[in-house]
Amino acid sequence: MESDMSNVSRTGKEEINNATSPTTFGKSVESQAQIKDAAAQSSPDAGGEMLNIYRLEPIAAPDDPRWDNSPGHGTVVVAARTPGDARIVAAAGELDFMEVDAAPAEDVTTVNASAFREDKLYTVIEIDRNRRDVTRGIVDGVVTIDTIRPVQTD
Repeated sequence: MESDMSNVSRTGKEEINNATSPTTFGKSVESQAQIKDAAAQSSPDAGGEMLNIYRLEPIAAPDDPRWDNSPGHGTVVVAARTPGDARIVAAAGELDFMEVDAAPAEDVTTVNASAFREDKLYTVIEIDRNRRDVTRGIVDGVVTIDTIRPVQTD
């Protein structure tokens, strides 16, 4: 009887199955296409990326307890690739633990705790599409940097 905890069994005289595949990471057609697309998008000489314009609006009541953990910023308009990317772009405007001398409680970044990422606090509305004349980022509105509150006063 074998002493290892593997769920791979050997019956008969075939080669030992070590539960690995012969594929190599990054060599598939799909991986190569994704790598090529990413390189083209990040290239400084890439033509204007096709972006959409989204408005992020608060939808929760002002007394909603979710606002205690993620302060709101009012309505913000961003240029982004998708509605999900619009949330990420807006959240990137907030101050992050990585930018100050602080240690986050559960992660190395606070961007995931942004109110913009919470669908119960903000909704995303597409207001324009297929624009090449804008760059990815905040187009209108103010994202305050007071999202990190000090626990000690000086």
